[in-house]
Amino acid sequence: MLTREVKIGNVVIGGTNPVMIQSMCAVKTYDVEKVVQQANLLYDAGAGLVRIAVDNPKDAAALPEIRRLTQTDARQVNLSVDLQENYRMAELAAPWVDKLRYNPGHLYHFEPSRPWQEKVQYIADVAQKNDCALRIGVNSGSVDPAKKDKFAPDDMLSPMLDSALEHVQYLDSIGFTRYCVSLKESDPYLTLEANRKFAAARPDVPLHLGVTEAGAPPIGIIKSRLALEKLLAEGIGATLRISLTVPANEKNLEVEAGKQLLEDVKAGRFTPENAWDPNGLNIISCPSCARVQNSRFVDLAEKIRTATAFAAQRKFTIAVMGCRVNGPGESDHADLGVWCGPECVNLKKKGQLVGRFSYDEIVDVIVNELRVASCELREKL
Repeated sequence: MLTREVKIGNVVIGGTNPVMIQSMCAVKTYDVEKVVQQANLLYDAGAGLVRIAVDNPKDAAALPEIRRLTQTDARQVNLSVDLQENYRMAELAAPWVDKLRYNPGHLYHFEPSRPWQEKVQYIADVAQKNDCALRIGVNSGSVDPAKKDKFAPDDMLSPMLDSALEHVQYLDSIGFTRYCVSLKESDPYLTLEANRKFAAARPDVPLHLGVTEAGAPPIGIIKSRLALEKLLAEGIGATLRISLTVPANEKNLEVEAGKQLLEDVKAGRFTPENAWDPNGLNIISCPSCARVQNSRFVDLAEKIRTATAFAAQRKFTIAVMGCRVNGPGESDHADLGVWCGPECVNLKKKGQLVGRFSYDEIVDVIVNELRVASCELREKL
């Protein structure tokens, strides 16, 4: 399936170009030294694009130096900026990067009375002026509430597709076609279906592939492969990311897992369907990134995974989220949702706040809640 080509810095995606691997820095953007170190680590591992978050003027102010130090004789790192609630950060970031990524589900946060079309027009104008590409990044954990209200509460797919198709249609209508799209879900099979349906509707648009909040390796890699292998084999996908919950200094594992995936698909090697049991215990955890509010999040996710292994055969979902972007949405959808803040951890049960706990006590609370739920299930049986 040949899409249009999209230039991003010194690489081109889509068309007949090879699938590009990318990753995201997991340190605060204003910490120039650490960002540059990690961007170089990802580049050296084989990332064609490195994404960083810009949430405020302090982050934006660091970009000129980050750009200078990642554009050298030894390395030419292509940079993408992740915009979330404040779309106007685009103007501060665009002169120093190669791509802007915006989330349609977050455009309503800033200047809520202003139509989303005006905001997208603004972003597109900034991108055009600064020779930047765009990514429309749709995530099931942060879909526009107006979209969710149009469909049944348990329909995760339709709001995502509706949002993505609406935004590509609008960008086309204003003459901006230098963009790609991503549709990500934590369920690999929903990710697979969403991307297949979008590709059928808009085969001309390059897709960035990924299973969001896939979790720690090895399960995070397996869940990602179950969706991405099939899509790539069908000719769907221009770029990809394997999103893993790993420490900041191990983010190169995302790139290495992506490279192995591409090699295996080319050789016809695929992951067995039974490598992951969707009817067992499912730990959803986001990849560490610049928005994680407490670095203990990654260790906490691993502790919860280890402590709950006794219920591996129990159909139960625990979401361990490290920041505000997709944390509320994913934690609402889970049986138990952990949303980590700077000083404490918010715990939700089926979307309802149970309480706030310290990082030291939350694992025991989770284990107790899981044991209670297991007992309740046995009583029903």
